[in-house]
Amino acid sequence: MPVSPEILRIGSKANSFKLKGVDGMYYSLEDFNDKKLLCIIFSCNHCPYVKAVEDRINKIAKDNAGKSFALICINSNDENVYSEDSYEEMKNRAREKGFVFPYLHDDTQKTARAYDAVCTPDIYLYDENRVLKYRGRIDDNWKYEFRVTRKELQMAINRLLENKEIDFEIIPSMGCSIKWRNP
Repeated sequence: MPVSPEILRIGSKANSFKLKGVDGMYYSLEDFNDKKLLCIIFSCNHCPYVKAVEDRINKIAKDNAGKSFALICINSNDENVYSEDSYEEMKNRAREKGFVFPYLHDDTQKTARAYDAVCTPDIYLYDENRVLKYRGRIDDNWKYEFRVTRKELQMAINRLLENKEIDFEIIPSMGCSIKWRNP
């Protein structure tokens, strides 16, 4: 049964943020105004779903680097629940994996809440007006890259860069729940 666009928030506008990256710089939504597409992925270090796809995420960022496209990952997990998701460990992970995209720390969790992020990875693809056009999975096999037959995030990127609508069913990403702080 297809998921409704309302549940995925298709058509909603991107929310402003200002977050520190593992490179020590601060990034905001406006820093990517020169890009036609912006992909925001809520991610983390510890989740097995993220670990299985992080090389694919890095490849998408590399493969689309020459296009009007930017990709960022945001870690919103409570590091008191998973110390592996601390800012220091984020820096280590980015260095070890050779991330070519900004990896941002949402230490207050305000950004994840503003986006209604649910899991890691939770993938949002915005057009030039920062209207959400895709909130789905990276591909059709999160666990085994060699079994992937449909690279759905890349398909969505290609469609939007060609000024076309996404004309295939959007299947939500699945992963670990975001580890929220106790209020």
